Amino acid sequence: MHYFVYIIATKVKNKTISYVGYTSNLSKRLDDHNTGKGAKFTRGKKWEIIFNRKYKTKVRAMQEEYKLKKNYSLRNKIKKKFFNNVKI
Repeated sequence: MHYFVYIIATKVKNKTISYVGYTSNLSKRLDDHNTGKGAKFTRGKKWEIIFNRKYKTKVRAMQEEYKLKKNYSLRNKIKKKFFNNVKI
């Protein structure tokens, strides 16, 4: 089984907010976030996956998720790159 680390993002009042997580089923997890079954922080908003990377083990995915959650400059670069290339 493979695991994914992902970033989802949305725009709220001209501000881009993001959430970092890991999962073994990326499409189901995005659906959970968008239907109010995901993390409490993500409820009530329409999210898009802006980044994902696949890992072979859950432990490795969790380690990388932790690093990405703490690395705000990298998260901001990913958000900027995505939202400069996509019109929402």
